[in-house]
Amino acid sequence: MTAARRPSDLRRIQARTGYLFVLPTSVLYLTFVLAPVILTVILSFAYYDPMLGSRWVGFENFQRFFTDRRSLEILWNTLRFTCFAVTFNVSIGLILALALNRAMPGWLLYFFRLAFFLPVIIAAAFVSIVWSYFFGDDLGVINYFLRVLGLPAVRWLTDASTAMTSIVIMDVWKNTGFFMIIFIAALQGVPKSIMEAAVMDGTPAWRQFFRITLPYISPVVFFCIVYASIGALQVYESIVILTQGGPGDATRSLSILIVEQGFGSFQIGYAAAISVVMTVIILVITAIQQALSRKWVQR
Repeated sequence: MTAARRPSDLRRIQARTGYLFVLPTSVLYLTFVLAPVILTVILSFAYYDPMLGSRWVGFENFQRFFTDRRSLEILWNTLRFTCFAVTFNVSIGLILALALNRAMPGWLLYFFRLAFFLPVIIAAAFVSIVWSYFFGDDLGVINYFLRVLGLPAVRWLTDASTAMTSIVIMDVWKNTGFFMIIFIAALQGVPKSIMEAAVMDGTPAWRQFFRITLPYISPVVFFCIVYASIGALQVYESIVILTQGGPGDATRSLSILIVEQGFGSFQIGYAAAISVVMTVIILVITAIQQALSRKWVQR
């Protein structure tokens, strides 16, 4: 019985080959993902200075973050941006997908899909530079047309009340096409026989959407919400290029604060603590979305 259970030479060779294929990816993952995560968690409980060395401070870095009025304001900025960016990206992407998921000439359909998806493949840095000219106070394109229409100019990037709105507008313009393409693919999977039966029964379009279409694509909607949330919580380059986090701290995000503290002030332990806090926030929001999805996502 023991001899019968021993793997054959072929199975051992296959197993060894499989491990060799997995080894490079495992080494890269351990080196560039898992090891930095462990090091960041350790540094978050320490004071580290490249010149003076390090010492263990326990939860002092976390206490500093949650008692500092400035860091809490930046946390609120990040959550506020995430809320608006996710809401508009997902909802507008779904609306565009519904508008394009219909019979039309093939060339026109592909034109619209390309037009809305093209900003997605452009680097965020280039998009931000272009939009900085749109949002300019004196020479900006948007303010020029507002003056032509006899309307007052808007300080898009230099007023604390409108700066965050400007960044959300640019983010939605850039990313909504990604979600549109995903939703178009999901809509094409809705059974046409059910939709045709609903049309024959005289079901209104809004009821078809909420009773048939939305339940069928609910897993895709959930994926888009989670994906958009994770990306929005880590927003960095668009804010840096457009406003540098200003005016004041009106648009500063947690990612910008991490870079400033870690590489500007060399408060590496504090920056690591902020990174851990941001990671925990992402995990908590994802867990909440996962729990809520069990009630409204159709399996």
